[in-house]
Amino acid sequence: MAGGPSTSGAGAPHVPVLLRPLLKAVSPVSGTWIDGTFGAGGYARGLLEAGADRVIGIDRDPMALEMAAGWAGGYGDRLQVVQNNFANLDEVAAEHAPAGLDGVVLDLGVSSMQLDLAERGFSFMKDGPLDMRMSQEGPSAADLVNDLEEAELADIIYLYGEERASRRIAKFITRARADAPFETTLQLADLVERALGRGKPGQSHPATRTFQALRIAVNDEYGALAEGLMAAERALKPGGQLAVVSFHSIEDRMVKRFFQLRTGHSGNVNRYAPVQEAEEAAFTQNTKKGIGPDDQELEENPRSRSARLRVGIRTAKSAEDIDRAALGMPGAQAAGKNRGKRR
Repeated sequence: MAGGPSTSGAGAPHVPVLLRPLLKAVSPVSGTWIDGTFGAGGYARGLLEAGADRVIGIDRDPMALEMAAGWAGGYGDRLQVVQNNFANLDEVAAEHAPAGLDGVVLDLGVSSMQLDLAERGFSFMKDGPLDMRMSQEGPSAADLVNDLEEAELADIIYLYGEERASRRIAKFITRARADAPFETTLQLADLVERALGRGKPGQSHPATRTFQALRIAVNDEYGALAEGLMAAERALKPGGQLAVVSFHSIEDRMVKRFFQLRTGHSGNVNRYAPVQEAEEAAFTQNTKKGIGPDDQELEENPRSRSARLRVGIRTAKSAEDIDRAALGMPGAQAAGKNRGKRR
């Protein structure tokens, strides 16, 4: 949940990004909801306080469940927290809410509580192990950086980070790791800065896109998003609402494209994705355009600057799977087409 809730204590969570416009867009809140990216529980609390009868929180990070143990009991059986990936939220709903869901909230990316902990390895501003695993299982960012072939590493940095200098960065990485493997975040951040040079005042750190790309690859975030959107479609009752907060352009394009396709619109997300025929709507769209932060939100949380909220309402149409390419999910086909554009 990039820019999402963090906490300085069990009883004092920060307000999650775009909570006020989200609650306004889905009002009146009632019934059973899934908060698919539970984190510090900010959205779950907001939904419960706005009128939800019950919220099922899902998070792949065991730390989220450990943090919730100190306060979730105060909501009794209105709040349940499950360790899982939101890509499987329909399976969680089938077990814990077999009558179907009245709403699903997804807050994409990395949470503030993860970003702020150096030992999790997400931040290029704090020294820690080069990890980035949300579930704390499987290959780490260090594994990717140290083991992938140069071309594959360049593709990841380009496709997932939209970094045009991906080949140059990958070349610097492979040369440096021949002397010693990468183990820490600042070791990699300093290397990327040497490859690209220092940014101008006011610009983001040169390693921003590389770290984003590695995090997305380590956690298969785009794959989880594609599966999670389709899982929400399967789990929602007619009239149920799907609210998604995204934080960068590829995520937002995938969410936007999903709603375009599932509201019966045709068109092409990009020149490489197949054209889709118009079809019966599985959603109506609550928000025609993405909702961004207002001035108050930006003052409260500068990380919300790139956040976009989109909301759809489920119809009675049967759920269907969608090819990931139709959502504009980055993949090998685009990598081959775009490789020549990188420096």
